[in-house]
Amino acid sequence: VTGKSLVEGYLNLGKKYLWIYAFVTLVSTFTILAALYVVTAGLFMNLFQLSSLSTGGIAFGLFVFISSLLIIGKYQFLENSLKAVISILFLALIITTVLVVHKGPVPGAENYQRPEIFNEVGILFLIGLMGWMPTAVEASGWVSLWSIENFKTMKEKPSLKLALQEFDLGYFLTALLAVFFLIIGWMTLYGTGTELSGSAVVFADQVVGLFTVHIGNWAYFLIAIAAFATMFSTCMTAHDAVSRISIDVLEKLFPNNYAFKSNKAFAVAVVFMALVNWVVIVLFGANMAHLVALATFVSFVLAPLLGWMNLKTVTGKDIPEAYRPKSGLKLLTYLGIVFLSCFALYYCWMVLV
Repeated sequence: VTGKSLVEGYLNLGKKYLWIYAFVTLVSTFTILAALYVVTAGLFMNLFQLSSLSTGGIAFGLFVFISSLLIIGKYQFLENSLKAVISILFLALIITTVLVVHKGPVPGAENYQRPEIFNEVGILFLIGLMGWMPTAVEASGWVSLWSIENFKTMKEKPSLKLALQEFDLGYFLTALLAVFFLIIGWMTLYGTGTELSGSAVVFADQVVGLFTVHIGNWAYFLIAIAAFATMFSTCMTAHDAVSRISIDVLEKLFPNNYAFKSNKAFAVAVVFMALVNWVVIVLFGANMAHLVALATFVSFVLAPLLGWMNLKTVTGKDIPEAYRPKSGLKLLTYLGIVFLSCFALYYCWMVLV
């Protein structure tokens, strides 16, 4: 409606809110890409049987390849390539889910005991899950920037109704894919007592192996391609998003610094993110789970505040009355903010006490 990003909306609320968003982005900068690329490198090594190579070396190759794609192809390439990757993923997941359901659940271990979910370990798991699933709340800023980039490729800016329909479709498909993954995990992993490894390569082998043991070795390539396509597309999306949002935040925080407005700023940001996160992988690869826990913790604890900032932005004076969220959606938003706030306070109390 306004042609402006949410980042600009945060600035209009007050510079302190933009600094809060900058802090969350900073934490993501040093964690999210490193975690994603490590898992993707492990899947790549598993898919092509490259156990003799190091995870750091494969991750470096992926950083170079994806960075080149983003810099040369820019947003339009990202959008078009993701459509192809998601199509492959969606087809592979549907086939896998049908096969798994047809085969039925894997026999459980005799001594298996269902884990308690509402103890300290269980709550920590829920925090991590809700912090990033289906994605972090701060990703709303990423989506707003992608919308603006998308408008630049169109002859005519779409109506709000059309833009919301496209968003709703993506949101629905994300939820559907999550259900597919849940069913597959439930049928192939739950009750077996299998403990997933913290090593990216071993983890990838375990995930693909679970499916092939249950379905048959003929499905190995299908499962491996689906898993790799999932993570590769996520790496490319997150790398573009973190680079793009960082430049936009810095440009708003330091308007007199023209380096952030340069045409080369995005390319520099992409390369910088690749180098920083590769160093994180090399230095902290063995402790990647702790870094991910830090990122999900920050995302979750600040989610209520970011949700409130989003609501204030889309109901502010910049948005004409006719285009503001209706009362039903606002009520749902307030309920979400209250729920996340209570959960975040409970978590902080549990950690401190």
